[in-house]
Amino acid sequence: MRHVAPRVSLIIATYNWPQALALVLARVRTQWTMPFEVLIADDGSRDDTRAVIDRERSRLPVPLVHVWHEDTGFRLAAIRNKAIAAARGDYILQIDGDILLHPGFVQAHAAFARPGSWVQGSRALLERPITERLLAGETVAITPLTPHVTYRQNAFYAPWLSRFVGGPTDGTQRIRGAHMAFWRTDLLRVNGYDEAMEGWGREDSELATRLVNAGVLRRNLKFSAVCFHLWHRQASNEAVERNHELFLRTVRERRTRCERGVDQYLSSAEGVA
Repeated sequence: MRHVAPRVSLIIATYNWPQALALVLARVRTQWTMPFEVLIADDGSRDDTRAVIDRERSRLPVPLVHVWHEDTGFRLAAIRNKAIAAARGDYILQIDGDILLHPGFVQAHAAFARPGSWVQGSRALLERPITERLLAGETVAITPLTPHVTYRQNAFYAPWLSRFVGGPTDGTQRIRGAHMAFWRTDLLRVNGYDEAMEGWGREDSELATRLVNAGVLRRNLKFSAVCFHLWHRQASNEAVERNHELFLRTVRERRTRCERGVDQYLSSAEGVA
């Protein structure tokens, strides 16, 4: 059967780092295959982030949607759910607002997508010196051999190798919410992110585990959807222990659906601009 590429909704999570978001959106404009739409999942940023988004609307050849809620603390699960609810594509490609994309990133995901599965991607890391140069407006050619790039194996663009990638098949190992992809129908089936998980940590692993418990196959993508993670200081991990207990409950009880999830936003366009 001939593969039919899905309509990709690219969701970018951000919070009060407009300089990084501008770099990310500039890389989106270079994509060989554009997403169907771009949605900014904004966890309560100030007006300077909104100004970046408004400016980029005239530059992107696809719709750019700003999904925002009030800043009442780290609520990444909630803002991602709101963006998923607002998405009009059938495939959700999710990154953070500090992830710089190779030009073939969206194209690779559209080609790799298969019904009945979700995708865990990889990323190379950019250390502080190269991140600061990029934020200062320098043009930096980033390759696997560029100084201050770590996890260099994830920086190689060699699409023919993607078919040979193995890796974990569950939702507990090597989960990185900064680079994942899902069919929207699968996310709705498990009710998206669990909003009982507030504060940084484990919300991505908990969602991944519910998807696997629901029979959605995990696939791992390397060497074609290449991306680079800007350096930043570690977020507060005060909530990790509590969130980890919720994650362990999902593992133990083999839960497939959360109570406070995306379904509460599906009939409302509130927060969408």
